[in-house]
Amino acid sequence: MICLKSNEKSIDLCAEKLLSGKVVIIPTDTVYGFSAIVDENKLTSRKIYQIKGRDENKPFIQLIGNPLDIFKYTNDKIPDDILSYWPGPLTLIVNNKENNSTIAFRCPNDKWLSLLLNKINVPIYSTSVNRSGKPILNLIEDIKNEFESSVDLIIDDGNRINSVASTIVNLSNGKVEVIRQGELKVN
Repeated sequence: MICLKSNEKSIDLCAEKLLSGKVVIIPTDTVYGFSAIVDENKLTSRKIYQIKGRDENKPFIQLIGNPLDIFKYTNDKIPDDILSYWPGPLTLIVNNKENNSTIAFRCPNDKWLSLLLNKINVPIYSTSVNRSGKPILNLIEDIKNEFESSVDLIIDDGNRINSVASTIVNLSNGKVEVIRQGELKVN
């Protein structure tokens, strides 16, 4: 199913699909992403791994609707100057307060996506739309041709030419370590 982002029912439709455990493709403030609700049993993430053909040991970024939501999941100290980049194209890797693992979060700077995230009130997985090891797809027709039969919904916001993925910063060791320099320049 395809729905234009500009459709007044697009947020409700997308929320319904996500909350029922479906995989969707949505535009973010950077690139299009495969998304599904973060669930305890990791059933939704398995669906995305299968569609992408990606190694299950490589975790996905989780999108949150508000910058301070990160503190629901970590006890790490996040420098104010780093947190000030949110919402925006910055992914932060922090320690998970529930166990000894790390977790990556991003608070996107997109009004539509923020409304969606606040409506469902739980994080969603996000990973670029492509087969593992292949270039990220930025043209909506390519995305539809490649993945329409594999996902339950595609939110169409047109092409994303020259889009760049988010910058990834690791904070889990108490330092600011740039893992991937993306759209946002962090020193």
